[in-house]
Amino acid sequence: MDDHRALENLVYTYASLVDAGDFDGVGELFAEGAFVGSGGAFRGAEVAQMLRDTVIVYEDGTPRTKHVTTNLALEVDGGTASGRAYFTVLQAAPGLPLQTIAAGRYADRFTRTAGGWRFTERRAAVDLAGDVGHHLRPRP
Repeated sequence: MDDHRALENLVYTYASLVDAGDFDGVGELFAEGAFVGSGGAFRGAEVAQMLRDTVIVYEDGTPRTKHVTTNLALEVDGGTASGRAYFTVLQAAPGLPLQTIAAGRYADRFTRTAGGWRFTERRAAVDLAGDVGHHLRPRP
């Protein structure tokens, strides 16, 4: 598999794991890197715990979301790479219609390891927010 395809798969795996409610899997994606968002910077198991603390999970074990990643642009330079993309988060919670709840952008850095490409850092910024009351727990 070429580098661009492997990096695309990594980026899309993040979305799939979040939507499946597999927060430990998301944490594993950042075992050698950091996730940086409005709540701060987190690494590995901290990412998984941050998601458990902030994201509402429903009876089916998922947050009832679909993270759609678009406009993916990747630049590979030997054993490192960078990328940027847009994301749109859709949600259909029980009793609510399908709706867009957030849109924003990712700025990513990657490192090639013996096991393949890994996140070095993902910076997530929400540019547009809808009703996230059925997705995120209120901050204390």
